[in-house]
This record gives sequence, structure tokens and C-alpha cells, in this order.
Amino acid sequence: MTTLFQRTPEAWRELGGLDTAEEIAQQPALWRELARLLDSQRAALADFLGDVLSTPEARIILTGAGSSAYAGEIIADEINAAWPCQVRAISTTSLLTHPALYLRRERPTLVISFARSGNSPESTAAVQLVRDVVPHARFLNITCNADGDLARQGAGDKSSYNLLMPAASCDRGFAMTSSFTCMLLAALSVLDPDFQTAQIEMLAQLGERALTGWSAPVAQLGAQKVARVVYLGSGPLESLAKEAALKILELTGGEVLSVANSALGFRHGPKAMVNRETLVLMFRSSDPVARRYEGDLLAELQRDQIAATCLTIGAGGDFSIDAPAWADAWLAPLWLLMAQQYALHQSALLQLRPDNPFASGTVNRVVQGVTIYRHDAF
Repeated sequence: MTTLFQRTPEAWRELGGLDTAEEIAQQPALWRELARLLDSQRAALADFLGDVLSTPEARIILTGAGSSAYAGEIIADEINAAWPCQVRAISTTSLLTHPALYLRRERPTLVISFARSGNSPESTAAVQLVRDVVPHARFLNITCNADGDLARQGAGDKSSYNLLMPAASCDRGFAMTSSFTCMLLAALSVLDPDFQTAQIEMLAQLGERALTGWSAPVAQLGAQKVARVVYLGSGPLESLAKEAALKILELTGGEVLSVANSALGFRHGPKAMVNRETLVLMFRSSDPVARRYEGDLLAELQRDQIAATCLTIGAGGDFSIDAPAWADAWLAPLWLLMAQQYALHQSALLQLRPDNPFASGTVNRVVQGVTIYRHDAF
């Protein structure tokens, strides 16, 4: 009998979680499809980007809201270190409220927008704001929905390039899963000067092994009730921790409280939230110095015995896979596979229907109720 994360597809359908389960499981296949899409557009993308990455006075803004913002945060420092230009991750929610802090008319600017549906009001408003404020700005829209407002806004515009993800990445479920990892890998592939298509193929192979190997232990962990979950990560993985924490918060309808922090920052106050109903999960960095700091905190938490459980995700961790020593940003989609499964199981445990854990409509798949205001600073 075919199983999907230790349940049959029919069981997931009855639980209201089949879409989300399938969308988590399909990611390695979608990464391969993404690699083919990127190869077919390599020349066009290079022509669109021109020399902006090698221009010191240029600004690259990685933007989005919620999960889409975290995708930019995960890769920003990696890309910033690789090029002379300035690369910053600035959420659309910050751009719209405080544009004067981030935009300069005189600076060549490329805005890279991440958007699953492209229909969130902030997505199109942020692009229009930059267009109004910064002459000759350009826009790379990384989106999963060819029919979304963001894609339509950029269609036929020479200053815009719509980089569409594989169609199946436009998740039907409430939570962003395959959309998140596809958009993150797309941006890394386009912006990383050392990118080779073989990296995505290897990542897909590792992802398939991880999904199979972690399925039973993650299901077992997800069957245990917790009140709080802490995700920790260093450097780019701190933003991965934010995404993982958001997944558990979303899919449990807020019934399981979650926070994210860095391994070093956690001692500075947030550690106070840990009690005997708390699960602590740490993403292990590929950087040897970062791993030493992480190891110190893990040893401290184990000595304190104040958490219900402390587990690690990453090379040599409790949830591990024999992966190359790549930069953390490249390995982030692999480690996220564990967190996505865990959130799915916790949602099912609470009988919340993972594909739509907010039946009341208080929180929506595409954000609603946002009024866009004109900013008079410009």
C-alpha cells in the first residue's frame, strides 16, 4: 500500500491534509524541473541582469512578505558577499511603511520579488512604489503564479522579468512549502556566481533520501503533543528557523506557539520561554566555527534539562543526511523538509485540517484587508 509520510493518501484526504502532504513530497521533482527552466532561460536572465551585480553603487533588494521575505533573508548575505553590489533583504511590509529608509533615487536598483500567488496587495504596491521613486529601477519577479497580479504587472515591461516557477509549486494548501524552496533555489541559482545545474540535481537526490529516511522518525516526533517549539539557526539558518517556526504556527492554527532565534542570541532573554512542554530544534550550520557555538548551547540546554526535547537538523544531527559542505543557504531547502513534515503531523494531531487550518477565515492563504497608503516622503 502506498504511504505518504506514514499515512495513506486516503487518510491524508480524510484529515484534510492531502494537498500539503503531496506538496511537501513533490519538492525534489520540482527542483529538477526548476533546473531545466533555469537552463532554458540562462541567456535571457544574464541579458536582463547585465552588470548590475558587479556595480558597486547598485542596490539589490530582495523582498516579499511572510515566508517570501524569509526566502530573501536566507540568501541575502551569501549573495552580498559574492558581488561588489549591495544586497539587502527588505520585506515589502517594511518598504511600504518606511521607504525613505531604504530607497535612493540616485542608486541603480534591482528589486527581486518573491511571491507564491503574486496577489498579495503588498507585492504589487512595493513594486509600484520603487517604480515611482527610483528612476530606471528594474524588477525580477520570482513567482509561482503566471496569472497573478505581480506577473501581470510585469508582463510586456522591458524593466521587468517574470521568472515563473514550475506550475505545481503554486501550493494549493495554506502553507508555503514547495513554493518556498523553489523560489529560494531560483534566486540562488540566478545570483550565485558559482552556480552549477548539477547542484540542484544533487540537492534533489539528497531531498529524496531525506524524505524517505526521515518519514518515520518525524511522524513519531509529530505524534507527541507540545505547547511550544523553538527553532534555532546561525547565520542564514536563523532565517530558516523563522520559516520553520512560521510553519508550525500556521499549520497548528496558533495552538502551538513557536519562536525562532540564533544559537548565540537565544541566551539573551528568549531562553526564558523554555519549559517542560517545549521542543527545541536546531539547524546545524556547515560552518565549523558556527557549529562550535551551536554545540555549546546544545550542551547547556541538555545540562539544564528544562526542555522536553532538544534535537538537531543538519549534518551530523538527529535528522541528518550525508550532504556536501555547501554554504548554509544552499542546504536550507534540504533541512526545511524535516520542519515541513513536523508541522504537518502536528496539525493532524490537533485535528486542524492542514490544508486549511483557519476554517474561520481569520487568517488567509492570500493576505486580505490591506489598505495601501501613499507615502509623502517622496
